[in-house]
Amino acid sequence: MKRSGISKGVLIVIVAIIIVIIAAVVLSYKQPSKQTTPTTTKPTTTPSNATQQAQKKYADVIVIGTTDKVSDLDPANAYDFFTWEVFYNTMEAPLGYIPGTTKLEKKLITNYEVSNEGKVYILHLRKDLKFADGTPCTAKDLKWSIERVARIQGDPSWFVLDFMEDVKVLDTYTLEIDLKKPVSFYPAVLAVPTYAPIPSSKYPPDKISSDNTAGGVGPYKIVKFVRDQELILETNPYYYGASPKTKTVVIKFYKDATALRLALQSGEIDVAWRTLNPSDIISLKKNSNYKVWEGAGSYIRYIVFNTKMPPLDNRLVRQALAAALDRQSIVQKVFLGTVEPLYSLVPKGMWSHKDSFKDKYGASPDLELAKKLLKKAGYSENHKLRITLWYTPSHYGSTEADVASLIKEAWEKTGLVEVTVKSAEWSTYLELTRKGQLPVTLYGWYPDYLDPDDYLYPFLHTGANRWLGNPFSNNTVDELLDKAQIETSQTKRAQLYEKVQDILADQAWIVPIFQGKLYAVSKRSVGGIVLDPMMLLRYYLIYKQVSG
Repeated sequence: MKRSGISKGVLIVIVAIIIVIIAAVVLSYKQPSKQTTPTTTKPTTTPSNATQQAQKKYADVIVIGTTDKVSDLDPANAYDFFTWEVFYNTMEAPLGYIPGTTKLEKKLITNYEVSNEGKVYILHLRKDLKFADGTPCTAKDLKWSIERVARIQGDPSWFVLDFMEDVKVLDTYTLEIDLKKPVSFYPAVLAVPTYAPIPSSKYPPDKISSDNTAGGVGPYKIVKFVRDQELILETNPYYYGASPKTKTVVIKFYKDATALRLALQSGEIDVAWRTLNPSDIISLKKNSNYKVWEGAGSYIRYIVFNTKMPPLDNRLVRQALAAALDRQSIVQKVFLGTVEPLYSLVPKGMWSHKDSFKDKYGASPDLELAKKLLKKAGYSENHKLRITLWYTPSHYGSTEADVASLIKEAWEKTGLVEVTVKSAEWSTYLELTRKGQLPVTLYGWYPDYLDPDDYLYPFLHTGANRWLGNPFSNNTVDELLDKAQIETSQTKRAQLYEKVQDILADQAWIVPIFQGKLYAVSKRSVGGIVLDPMMLLRYYLIYKQVSG
């Protein structure tokens, strides 16, 4: 009898094949696979990892805390670190710095040309620029904004007045800037907020708008500002570039470093920025719940003497105070070694830096030299030099009172000096300084552009130091700085700047104290913080990761 037409031999072969297949399947389940063995080597990209990456999400809101203050939300007058930081996130100039580098990149422009031996710049603007309200931004707007800076003559107006002869609109998206003289680093000047266009419909043409939230062409727009309390930024829907990962950035202002640290530890803020106490930074570095971000050391601190006010018009007095200054005491006692002594306005690590103050007065305080100079100036134990030292209590962090106290202590160790210490909040401090009403002040500097000129010209050139109340003037220094600006050889420029540093040490109009780094501390989930030589936070790069 036949069974379904299949012979017995064929049937045996088929059964054998089936048995082999079943055995292979069973063995495959029992045999361990090397690919699934747990490993501690570098992770590989697997389908499950890819899925996890796809599930990563970023928080809509990041909260940044600071002890700093906003001065004027107007680029025609603001000339302080934190307000410029806000501008760098809400406005853009023709050029800007690539984050994490010292290289310039095109921002509002697609290209530019230089002619007439470096005196003429032709800027070609992007054609997709819009202000935060959706209004198109053209060469006409940029011209109006630059000329407005010149008209108002606020603190940063020297970026325009000292360089520019004229500005012309060639067509809707082309602007010509004519300089008074060739300037070797002028492209870097085109990166400062003073050259950022602002809408003429939102800013008055000839006066400062201190609390203006209109902004300019940037990745964020200001939606709320309550002075000394809160600043809220939201992504600009009309921005031509990539949209930030974080939709809303909230800046909260705190009265001191202690309040700032507590806000971080309570979870009230995601990032603590400018300025925590040095002891807090050291402590938080050891706490695994936080990340400590460390920036390049290009910020400097210094003492300014107003030579228009006796007895500071006497060079011997200024030299004596420079000789008696104890930098090491400030570095170690106040900042716990997180900063280093500085003997020039040009920071260490930047070409042309010279330790002129160390060469003239020594690395340590020279009390004998200070006494000799003071006695020569007519002072004695019975006729002491009496001066008032001013500081601002929160703008530079909670350490400022301690810095002022140690300066007072060092000067009074001569036995011939009596120091009265006074303070004023930042806005008042600036106003009194601008009016030339303060004799001795403590200030700090963060770079406008990365060139030695930025650490000398704004301080020492006649008129450029109007932001300090024009405290002194010197024709020789003016000539050296003017010559250095047009010199194309870095070697020759360095020689000119070294001469300026030596003159400054001799005249002691400004006395450098220390050079420091900037620190930010964040939650572990925060990323994208870049602290480079420009020392400004780019909010548009920062994000906070949340689970998907």
